[in-house]
Amino acid sequence: MENQNSKWSRRRFINTAVAGVAGAAVVPYLAGCKGSAASAGDIRLGFIGLGRQAMFLMNGFIQIPGVTVLAGCDVYGIKRTRFERRVADYYTKAGKKFKVKTYEKYQDVLGRKDIDAVVIAIPDHAHAMVAIAACKAGKDVYLEKPMTFTIKEGQELRKVVRETNRILGVGSQQRSSPEFQHAVKLVQEGALGKITRVYAYVGAPPTPYNLPEEPLPADLNWDLWLGPLPETIHYNKELNPPISLDPPKDEEFWGGWRWYKEMGGGFTTDWGAHMFDIAQWGLGMDKNGPVEISPIGDGTEFISWTYANGVIMTSEPFDEKLTKGVKFIGENGWIEVARGYFNASDPKFNPPESATNVEGPYETRIPHQVNFIDAVKNRVDPVVPVEIGHSSCTVCTLGNIACELKKTVKWNPATETFVDDTDGAATLLMHYEYRSPWKLV
Repeated sequence: MENQNSKWSRRRFINTAVAGVAGAAVVPYLAGCKGSAASAGDIRLGFIGLGRQAMFLMNGFIQIPGVTVLAGCDVYGIKRTRFERRVADYYTKAGKKFKVKTYEKYQDVLGRKDIDAVVIAIPDHAHAMVAIAACKAGKDVYLEKPMTFTIKEGQELRKVVRETNRILGVGSQQRSSPEFQHAVKLVQEGALGKITRVYAYVGAPPTPYNLPEEPLPADLNWDLWLGPLPETIHYNKELNPPISLDPPKDEEFWGGWRWYKEMGGGFTTDWGAHMFDIAQWGLGMDKNGPVEISPIGDGTEFISWTYANGVIMTSEPFDEKLTKGVKFIGENGWIEVARGYFNASDPKFNPPESATNVEGPYETRIPHQVNFIDAVKNRVDPVVPVEIGHSSCTVCTLGNIACELKKTVKWNPATETFVDDTDGAATLLMHYEYRSPWKLV
C-alpha cells in the first residue's frame, strides 16, 4: 500500500462492511436479515417487464424469506415463457407450490387483488405511466432507475405516490453498497473538509436513433412496447435483445433503446442515475439540485452542474481507465469510489475491515431489495424513496436538456422551474406529448 494512495480492489471490497452512515441506514446483506424481511407476513410480487434486469431482480427477490413471486408481464412472448419456467423451476426445487402466471398487458397484473407490490423493469419511457397506474391500483412499487423519462413525469409520480400512500423504492442500488456508503459518510462528516469539486463519470449523452428497420418477431407486440412514444419509431433487435429457450440463452447485451434520445437518456441517465445520485447524496443535495447546468461544447468535453454553494460537478473521468464512478475533492484530500473500488489520498480514509463475505456479480446482490421488502412491511420509506429518485433523475435530465439546447441553463431546484427561460425552449423539454390514447395520469 502506497503512503498517500491506497486502492481497494473488488475482491477485497466484498469482505468489507461499514458500521454506520450519515443520513442513511446501512442495509444488511441477505445472510444477516432473514428474520427481518419475513417478520410481517408474505409479500406477493408481480413483475412488469421480464428482460435482462428483471431476471437479475427476480433472482434476488425470490430468495427473500416472506416473498412470493406470483405474476409477470411482458410484451414479448418468449420472455414471458422464460419467466414462467424460471420461477416454476425455483419453487419446484425449493419444494414449494406456487403457480406463476404471465400477461401481455400490465393492467392485468395490476388488476389482481392477490398482488401486493410490483417490480417495474421496463424501458424508461413507460416508467412513470405504469408506476402511477400501479399506485392507483393500490400496489407498492420497486421501480428501476432512472425513475422517469421526463422531469414532468417525475413530478407527477412523486405527487401520486404521496396521495395514494404507497411505498415506492427506486433501484439505485449503490446506496445499499458499503463502498458508496463509506464514501458518503466521509464526505458528510467533513473528513475531506469543504468539498470544492466532484468528478462523476458516466459516459456520453444520447444520440439520434439511427438503427435500420428490421422485421418484427412474431410474438413481440411493438405497439405496446412503444406505448406513448411516436409510432414512427421502428423496430431493431438492438432495442429488445433476442433470447432463446431451447437451448436456453439470455440477452447478450442491454436493450439499446437507452442510448437514443427518442427513447432514453444515454449514459447521462442510465449511469447518471447511479453516479450523479451518489454525488447528490454526498453533497447533501437529495431533494435539491444544481442551479446552473452547462453542456458539452464551447471547448468543454463534459457536462457541468454548479450548486448554489459553489461546488461544481462535472461528468469527467477521474482515471485513464474511464472508470464509471465518483471522485469527491475536498480541502483535506480526495476519495474515489466505484463499484467494488475505493481509492483515497490517504489510507486513513479507507473503510474498516470486516467479513461480510458478499459473493457474486454486482447485479445479483440484494440488500437493496431486502430494504424495499422491509419498507413495504413496515410502511416506511425505503433507502431511495420517490423524492430522492426524482431529484437524482432530474440532475441527469437537466444535463441532457443543456446538451440538446447547446447552451447553459439556469434552474431553480425549489420550484423545479427554469430561470430566464425567455423563449421557453428549456421548459418545453421537461416533457413531450404522449401518443394517443396513452396518458400519464
